[in-house]
Amino acid sequence: MKTRRVTAAIASVLALSLGAAACGGGDDNGGNGGGSGKKDAALTSIVNPSSKKGGTVTYEHSDVPDSLDPGNTYYGWVQNFSRLYARALTTFKPAAGKEGLEVVPDLAESLGTPSDDAKTWTYKLRKGLKYQDGTPITSKDVKYAILRSNFAPEALSNGPTYFKAYLEGGDKYKGPYKDKSADGLKSIETPDDNTIVFKLKQPFADFDYLATFSQTAPVPQSKDTGAKYVQNIVSSGPYQFQSYEEGRGATLVRNKNWDPKTDPIRKALPDKISVKFKVNPVTVDNDLLSDKITGDLAGTGVQPQTQPKVLQGKYASQTDSSYAGATQYIALNVNVAPFDNIHCRKAVQWGLDKQSVLDAMGGSPKGDVATTLLPPSVNGYTKFDTYATEGHKGNVAKAKEELKACGKPNGFNTILTARSDRPAEVAQATAVQASLKKIGINIEIKQFPSGKYFSNFAGVPSYVHEHKLGMLSMAWGADWPTGFGFLDQVVNGSAIKPSGGTNLSELNDPAINKALKDAIGNTDDAARTKAWGDIDKMVLDNASVVPVVYRKNLLLRSESAANVTVTQAYLGMYDYVLMSSTK
Repeated sequence: MKTRRVTAAIASVLALSLGAAACGGGDDNGGNGGGSGKKDAALTSIVNPSSKKGGTVTYEHSDVPDSLDPGNTYYGWVQNFSRLYARALTTFKPAAGKEGLEVVPDLAESLGTPSDDAKTWTYKLRKGLKYQDGTPITSKDVKYAILRSNFAPEALSNGPTYFKAYLEGGDKYKGPYKDKSADGLKSIETPDDNTIVFKLKQPFADFDYLATFSQTAPVPQSKDTGAKYVQNIVSSGPYQFQSYEEGRGATLVRNKNWDPKTDPIRKALPDKISVKFKVNPVTVDNDLLSDKITGDLAGTGVQPQTQPKVLQGKYASQTDSSYAGATQYIALNVNVAPFDNIHCRKAVQWGLDKQSVLDAMGGSPKGDVATTLLPPSVNGYTKFDTYATEGHKGNVAKAKEELKACGKPNGFNTILTARSDRPAEVAQATAVQASLKKIGINIEIKQFPSGKYFSNFAGVPSYVHEHKLGMLSMAWGADWPTGFGFLDQVVNGSAIKPSGGTNLSELNDPAINKALKDAIGNTDDAARTKAWGDIDKMVLDNASVVPVVYRKNLLLRSESAANVTVTQAYLGMYDYVLMSSTK
């Protein structure tokens, strides 16, 4: 069978959620800047379209990345941004609206060719691909990149491990830093320099989506230095690093050995791209308003303090209220008491006033109250509410019944985490604290930096257990916009890792694990889509995840930003491959 590039279900949902937006202004030579468009124009069109080359695109971010190494990252904004210097086998098309969800060939000549049972996938690389130093890019470099990113947790722990989980022999392979054999993992074959073949344990219908991950961006083995590779990344895209300062920022300039003939999807208009980290998030907003920068690299929208200013007056026309394809939720760690008891988990489900939490985060511009883990824009979403309460304000009586059932009739003490550089998440945590105090659950809030949240704290089970972190703030968007692309890395037991984990509940339910495995191996599109909603219900019955908000991003375009459009493939942020500047 041949997987479809984007399902009709995804397209129809997004057509409804994005709505009709007018095309942005601006002429082909730079126009009047990003502010010349209308409100929400970038949801379905390119605002301030321009073909003008040159200039510098400047970004700021409130924290640091988990890593800019394409093989050691899991943040959506890095996956989006890294396409400027790291080309994957496939990618999402840089385009406006629904077209931006289309998977297209990148390093590969075409989408993958599957066997009849979807257990073997073959890709052919384009001819003439080169690194920044002029050396050829080969299929062996792609294989090596996948091996280092999936099989070397001692050095690279931040990214997902889909390849390890689904390749034949992946559970036994020790990784390229320990295995010095010439062949490496034999279930990835490279019969020639332009061909790569993946042999899987079971059918995997979404493999073209998996190939969009930056983990398939080539890495020359001779240049790899493990965790230190981030300091000297070898570019396969139109830009290369001129400088990189850990925790401070980076500057990218043109890669002279990038050949646009081998890359039909990137226009590479700016001459330079500058990134600055650790900028106060409100300062980032103000710099956008004053047009000091081109964009906010985090891509999560303006802060609650800035919201009133941009929703009225002249700035309103520069905003895009984008569905992020993400759910803000609280993970209840099933290995931290008292959440090892399902009734204590259900007490939180019934007791939480979700409307008050949304209000604290900034109200409707920040999203809608969530009742499921899957957000509405993901294929497989099914509308249900296992813990339905009037106005989403909680049910104290039912919460106290569950507290009694779990042996804590008077409530209990626990800890809730939040990311310190995300004011909306801290506000969410404070509202949760106030809401649950009404039923006797006393919460201490502990804050951590987002750049190390998964690698050092919330994603490290030993740390979580030692410090009794029972409730963990989490926001998750689909790795790709299907139910599997959303659910697998947050509810599958195979996603629990010593560090860098994203299954913060540490949910390892055999029935849920099996349901995920069976569904992704099913080549019947309709049956596979139905399965994702069924699995979502199983997770809510387990009560280890408390959905809070289907997230929106109130994005702000700067006046000088050109070629601005929202990409739903990357959590509803702007597409950084397209963006340029009139400055």
